[in-house]
Amino acid sequence: MRKTLAATVLAGSLGLAGCVTMDVNSAVGVGATAMKAMSLTDDEVVAMSNQSCEEMDAQNKVAPAKNKYTTRLNKVVAKMPKEIDGKKAVYKVYLTSDVNAWAMANGCIRVYSGLMDLMNDDELRGVLGHEIGHVALGHSKKRMQTAYAATAARQLAAQSSNATVAALTRSQAGDLAEKFLNAQFSQSQELDADGYSFDLLTSLKLERKGLVTGFQKLSKISGGDGSLLSSHPGSDERAKRMQERLSAKK
Repeated sequence: MRKTLAATVLAGSLGLAGCVTMDVNSAVGVGATAMKAMSLTDDEVVAMSNQSCEEMDAQNKVAPAKNKYTTRLNKVVAKMPKEIDGKKAVYKVYLTSDVNAWAMANGCIRVYSGLMDLMNDDELRGVLGHEIGHVALGHSKKRMQTAYAATAARQLAAQSSNATVAALTRSQAGDLAEKFLNAQFSQSQELDADGYSFDLLTSLKLERKGLVTGFQKLSKISGGDGSLLSSHPGSDERAKRMQERLSAKK
């Protein structure tokens, strides 16, 4: 699927030929943008993540420093990593009833208050470890590449071939953030992030049972098969996998 992503974006753009007038150079430009997405450097991904995260913060209600959710989150992450791959981990809370959490390659980690209301501290650490895992294992970089590729056709329609990674407009940064959050991790990536969280909590000598009970809670409120965390599959099965690892460690 990944190897055909650039071609798919380009083909979709060329499909507009019956509706708009465009030249070959523009079409090639979109194809180049899609190809560029697959070869983004770590620095470029971090630059886009910085701008996308900043725009997400502007669009959401961030819990202030003395808010009860911020106070609790600071306590929960006190022993969690302060850096991820050399990038400072910046934890913040969005005040919303949505149940979600995510992290970008620049160390931007966001937790929704709806998730904090649902989970106890150990469960919350399990989720945070999972999101940190996506960054540490390179999944977040790949997700940003996918999000960037998805904006290629839109660039053609707007004839904005001069858009650069280094200086996105607010609209572009917001669009990129939306694409990032809506992009899906693969099943194997999700399971690998689960395992990373388990190993991280083990190394930090923190309680790991929250990985089991947290998934059980998500399974219960999502009907068993799905998960309320964006694109995260099989909460019930994943709870069982974590229980098996926990039992094996005893």
